[in-house]
Amino acid sequence: MPLNEVVGVVRGYEKIRHTSPRAPPTQLSKELQTAISGISTTGWSYDGPEDDDALHNPDASDPSFSFFSSRGWANISALVFLLVCILSLFCLWPILHYFMRKPVKTVGFNLGGINATGQVPKLPHMPSLVDKDTPSSAQSRVGTDGKNYNLVFSDEFNTDGRTFWEGDDPFWEGQDMYYWATGDFEWYDPQAITTENGKLVITMTAQNPINNHNLSYRSGMLTSWNKFCFTTGYVEVSISLPGSGEIPGFWPGAWTMGNLGRAGYGATTEGTWPYSYDSCDAGTFPGQIDKSGNPLAAATSGDKGKPISNLPGQRLSACTCPGEDHPGPSVGVGRSAPEIDILEAQVNKELVQGEISQSFQLAPFDKHWAWDNSTPATTIYDPSVTRFNSFKGTELQQSLSAVTLIDNANYNDNKYLKYAFEWWSDSKHRDDGYITWFIDNEKTWTLTAPSMGPNTDMEIGQRLVSEEPMYLILNLGMSTNFEAPDFNNLKFPAKMYIDYIRVYQRDDVKDGTTCDPPNYPTSDYINRHPEAYSNANWTTWAQAGYLTPRNSKYDGC
Repeated sequence: MPLNEVVGVVRGYEKIRHTSPRAPPTQLSKELQTAISGISTTGWSYDGPEDDDALHNPDASDPSFSFFSSRGWANISALVFLLVCILSLFCLWPILHYFMRKPVKTVGFNLGGINATGQVPKLPHMPSLVDKDTPSSAQSRVGTDGKNYNLVFSDEFNTDGRTFWEGDDPFWEGQDMYYWATGDFEWYDPQAITTENGKLVITMTAQNPINNHNLSYRSGMLTSWNKFCFTTGYVEVSISLPGSGEIPGFWPGAWTMGNLGRAGYGATTEGTWPYSYDSCDAGTFPGQIDKSGNPLAAATSGDKGKPISNLPGQRLSACTCPGEDHPGPSVGVGRSAPEIDILEAQVNKELVQGEISQSFQLAPFDKHWAWDNSTPATTIYDPSVTRFNSFKGTELQQSLSAVTLIDNANYNDNKYLKYAFEWWSDSKHRDDGYITWFIDNEKTWTLTAPSMGPNTDMEIGQRLVSEEPMYLILNLGMSTNFEAPDFNNLKFPAKMYIDYIRVYQRDDVKDGTTCDPPNYPTSDYINRHPEAYSNANWTTWAQAGYLTPRNSKYDGC
C-alpha cells in the first residue's frame, strides 16, 4: 500500500476516534495492520558505519588523532588554572592576609562580639571583676577603721582602643544623651571615650551644632549602672584633669550613685535622688511640707524665705502603702538613689589654683541646709588646704561638702593624683556610718552619722550614710550651674585622663559587689519599669507612664 494511503487510513482512524465515543478497535487494527504490512523497508537496511564516524569506526593509524593535541593542552591548562585559583582563594590568601595584616587598635565592637574590657578572664565568657594588670602591691589595704580591705574590682585601662557603646563592655557603658538636669553645654557620646597609652581618655571637643544635636560641644560619660555596684568599701581613681587650674569652665567628675537612679534618666531620679532616708515623716513629703503647710521651718527656710525644698517627695519611702509599687524588700523600707562624689574639679579664682570638692548629696534637708559640721561629728584634717564648701545646697539638694586645693601641675597627662573615699554603713548599727575622703593617700575630711542627724525644727529623722548599692560614674561636663566657663581662654579638645579605678571591701562584707543585694534589691524593680530606665527623654515618673505610690502619712492608704 502506498504511503499516502496509509496516512489516509490513519487519519480515518483519528476521525472515528474523535467522533465516535466507542469505535470498534478490532476492525481498525486489521486495517492498520494491512496498511503497514504493505510498506517496503528495503531502503532501511544498515550498511555499516560511515567512513568519517570515528566513534564507531576508530582508526589508530589515523594521523589526525593525538593525545597531545592543542585542544587537549588547552583543556588541561584550563583545569590546572582553575585548581590554582581555588587553592589561592581558600588557602594561600588567608595565610598571606594573616601575616600581612596590621595590628588593630579597636578591640571591642558593638553587642559584645569581643571582650573589650582588657580584663581577659580565665574562662571564656566569664569576665573578671579584678583586672589582671592590677599590681600585686595593690591587692589589699588597711582601712581607717583598722580593718583589712581586699580588692574586689579594678580596671587599669591598659588595653588600648577599647570602645564603650552599649554591649561593648561587661562593666561599663558610655552614655548617648543630653544631660539636661544640670543644663550642660555638651552632648554625651560614646565616641568621646576610649583607651590609649594605658589610660582611659574622655575628650571634649567643639562641634558644629547641626551635627551634634544642636549643641556646640561633645564629651563623654562612662557609668557602670546596673553592671557593677558595690555596697560600702574604698574606691580610688587616679586622674589627670583636663584644661588648667587657672582657667575655669570644665567640670570633670568621678562619683557614685544608688542603682535605683540612672544618671541622666530623669524619670528614674525623680523622687529618689538625692534621698537617703528610712523614716516615715515630713521628710518624705513633697517639699517636706504637709497639706496644711507645716512644718513652718520647711516652708520658710529656703532662699529669701521661700520653701526649703522643691523636691516631689520620696517616691519609695518607708511610708509606702501596702500593695503599692515598691522595690522591696518591703514597703516599710525607704529606698532611694543617694550620691557620693569622689571628686568634682573646679578653679579657685582668687588663688588662681585648682581645687577639688568631695561631697555627699542628700535629702531631706536641714533648716537653711545647715548640717552639723562641728567636731567630732565632722573632721577636716588639714585646714591649710581643705575647707568646708560655701555651697550648701539648693531647693533640689543638700550638699555636705569640703574643698581641697591641688597643685596646677596635675593636669593634661602631666601629673596624676589619687582621689578616693572610704565608706561604711550598716542598717543594724546606723550610728557607726561614716565617709572619709582622700587625695593622694592623705585624708581630707570625714563625715559621720551625727553630721546628718534628726532635725526637730524640720520634723525629720536621721538621714543615712548610704546603704544602697552604688555604681561608678566618670564624666567630663561643662555647665554654668557648676562653674561659669571662660570660653575666651578654654582650649579644645580637652582631655580627662584616668589611669585606673579600684574598689576594695572589708573581709566581712557579704553581697557587696552586686547591684541587686537581697536587703536592697533593684533588678526586679528596674525590669518592671523599662520605659523609665531606658528612655532618657522622660523627665518625670509620670511621663514614663507610671504611678507614684501612695504615702500613708501624706495621702492615706
